[in-house]
Amino acid sequence: MEHILHDHFPIFAEKDLKEQILKLSQIAQFPENEVLLKPGQYIKLLPLVISGSLKVIREDEEGNEILLYYIRSGESCAISLSAYLNRDTSEVKAITTEASEILLVPTQYIDNWLRLYPSWQSFALKLYNRRFEELLQTIDNIAFKKMDERLLKYLQIKVQILQTNRLEITHQAIANDLGTSREVISRLLKQLEKDKIIRLSRNYLEILQDLNKIA
Repeated sequence: MEHILHDHFPIFAEKDLKEQILKLSQIAQFPENEVLLKPGQYIKLLPLVISGSLKVIREDEEGNEILLYYIRSGESCAISLSAYLNRDTSEVKAITTEASEILLVPTQYIDNWLRLYPSWQSFALKLYNRRFEELLQTIDNIAFKKMDERLLKYLQIKVQILQTNRLEITHQAIANDLGTSREVISRLLKQLEKDKIIRLSRNYLEILQDLNKIA
């Protein structure tokens, strides 16, 4: 297990910290679309993503959802960390976007690590900063960008995370992530297909152009 920290979490510098993480944590494998965290749950395990990815979603009382950000390899969930430190329940849902390998860290040790180990403090601060910037981007997208621009950016990020131009995703799933209706997404996707940017098939779509030059 030691190579996992070296390869994916090189920020952890102190030998004692690394030994404790390896001793006290467990590695778990999760399939795609596995719900790891629900609103209202207390945070007992902090996920450190080794491989794969998670998406963090905010859900209202009626079940409407909006995608906040993704958690990639070498990262964790800042909102979950904040909820634990405040001894509060989660206000978000975390779901795997692909088959993922995750290091589950018991939160009962985190307070002590924050006091003792500068590299854990640095990890937490960088995590907060990165998530804050992503949340600002999400707010900007919702407030200032049209849905077609948001859709292109969404597809671009999905391609980057999953490392494939073939995205096995339904129109409804995209609509849920972007907080809109399936009809709107279907119309926009058909326009992208007409523009030869994507090719639509049943339950998946194929990206035909470099979205980094478009989104």
